[in-house]
Amino acid sequence: MKDTRTHLTLTEIAERLGARLEGDGDRRVTGLATLKDAGPDQVSFLANRAYLKDLPATRAAAVILVADHAEACPVTALVLDNPYLGYAELSRMLDPLADAHRPGVHPTAVVADDAVLGHDVSIGPHVVVESGVVLGDRVVIGANSVIGADSQLGNDCFLHANVTLYHGVLVGERAILHSGSVIGGDGFGFAHDGAGWHKIAQLGGARLGNDVEVGSCSSIDRGALGDTVIGNDVKIDSQVQIAHNVQIGDHSALAGCVGIAGSTRVGRHCMLGGGVGLSGHLTICDGVQVTGMSLVTNSILEPGVYSSGTGAMENSQWRRNAVRFKQLDSIARRLGRLEKRGEGEV
Repeated sequence: MKDTRTHLTLTEIAERLGARLEGDGDRRVTGLATLKDAGPDQVSFLANRAYLKDLPATRAAAVILVADHAEACPVTALVLDNPYLGYAELSRMLDPLADAHRPGVHPTAVVADDAVLGHDVSIGPHVVVESGVVLGDRVVIGANSVIGADSQLGNDCFLHANVTLYHGVLVGERAILHSGSVIGGDGFGFAHDGAGWHKIAQLGGARLGNDVEVGSCSSIDRGALGDTVIGNDVKIDSQVQIAHNVQIGDHSALAGCVGIAGSTRVGRHCMLGGGVGLSGHLTICDGVQVTGMSLVTNSILEPGVYSSGTGAMENSQWRRNAVRFKQLDSIARRLGRLEKRGEGEV
């Protein structure tokens, strides 16, 4: 079997990371692993002091770490101020998928005659590219993906297999869309006449900025009238639902199973933990972090960390607490009466 691994010397890695090399720079490596699991052809990293205990026994070829830990490193050290960032960059260097797609259109793909394809585009098996589509340079479209009419993708976008873009979707440069993601589907819009539901046509679009990543099986709905807008460098995990006309500011991150109802605006540099739900028509200002499984029903206008819900506990204790939750209103009323009575006695 052909060896498809990337082979880099530690000197090459140090130069590309901007790291200070302490040790043998001629050794070649092919992968990354944890301090515990790394072998002699792999690089590891130390970004969390909790794993410092694993450093003395590591068998890695080299370790990315800060200067304070270099002296204790038993193997070659790659010294950086931010080891985790170095790990992230090295992971891309060693990614076997990075150069796996050759430019060209697979014979089974269906590409409209008026579609515009940039240089070195790769279109996989059974892909459909509809009329009016514009693809930038070095775009990769994975097998069975569909690019709807009049959609546009910027340079260096990477769509894994089975991605669907509806019509009129605009995607910036260097976006990564994972399998099963759907961009520009209809928002949940219906009018009720007292007896049944009547669909509202979703006439807006969906726009994604540069460097956006969307996880597998996530949905970003198109706007009802205006566009749903995802800013630059927004990172969206798997199984996330973003409803029509939502706006998400630059550099924000959404963990798995986040749900955002229609017309809510999320600011820049926000982080929403797994399972967070945002009600519709809210404003979340810049710099807000919402911890996992929280439900947000009112706008947040001051940056900070916000939480709701209760942590897991033994069931019998939770049942007792749940009974007390229901009594909070009556307790508050009784306390208010007692306070008024006390003020009257003073």
